Amino acid sequence: MKKETLLISVFALIILLDPVYSQKLPERPVLTKLPFAFSQASRTPMESTPVLFNSRLLLVSNNRPGGAEAKGDDAYLYIDDLKSGIEVVRFGKGHSFVSAFVNGPELNVFSLEFTDFGRVMNSTGIDRMTSDDLKIWKSEKVILPEGDEHLFNSSVCRDKKGYLMAYESDKPVQFCFKFARSADLSKWDKINGLVFTGENHEYSACPVIRFFEPYYYVIYLHASTEGHKGWISYMARSSDLASWELSPYNPVLEAEPGEGINNSDVDILEYRDKTYLYYATGDQETWGTVRVAMFEGSEKTFFESHFPENIPLSNASARSH
Repeated sequence: MKKETLLISVFALIILLDPVYSQKLPERPVLTKLPFAFSQASRTPMESTPVLFNSRLLLVSNNRPGGAEAKGDDAYLYIDDLKSGIEVVRFGKGHSFVSAFVNGPELNVFSLEFTDFGRVMNSTGIDRMTSDDLKIWKSEKVILPEGDEHLFNSSVCRDKKGYLMAYESDKPVQFCFKFARSADLSKWDKINGLVFTGENHEYSACPVIRFFEPYYYVIYLHASTEGHKGWISYMARSSDLASWELSPYNPVLEAEPGEGINNSDVDILEYRDKTYLYYATGDQETWGTVRVAMFEGSEKTFFESHFPENIPLSNASARSH
């Protein structure tokens, strides 16, 4: 027997005997896309964050009319009551790419302030807006772009050290995301040397981040890959923000008939032991709306179920090269 053939045979035997390699991938966690979408009659929703604030179910959203030619003068943020469908407040003129984080009696809203979108992107950075009554809002700049960098989406979670933000950038990859830490949600320090660019220095946009010890989990947008339609949502986890493992069930969200070519901008709500993923559909240029997918279980269970034991995982490094 040739040496090469012997080596291949030995490797095949190892694979058969090693439970890590021989373990069959369990059925994928069930995400049920609920049969409705948010109306586009008067606004163009895209990024949206559901929250439970002061015992009220709310949806924090942005209106950015004009698609790729959107102007800051036309953009604003708004909050709807999810039970009544009534607009609670409109605020944040000139802002977009919204996310929200509830900190006790205070609602924190993070969003990008911009004047022009699309081919000429002019922005001043990510703002934090806070309120305890949804009427009076305080605003401060928390993340600034560097050089000719442009910023976009952001997401905040609580961890053992305080608070962590993942924020989207177009440098060094269009698109990628970076990280910042804060002890009080007001002053943020960027984490140098870490940039998430997927497995191959690739498009990795609009992250939503959560922490369930010992892992950080992100859902982010990946460009189309062979066998899949349009922009798709991936999931990854890390214990240190530097070394990441990708879920073997990727993509976790993909456009179905009627959703265009896009499932993006995921944000998450756990409510009454169920997990709801709010996500954007459309074509990323001329139309888009928000839909909801449901998982029967807690948010923690939802993330953990996407990383079954004894299954080899693809890896990605966020360390700067």
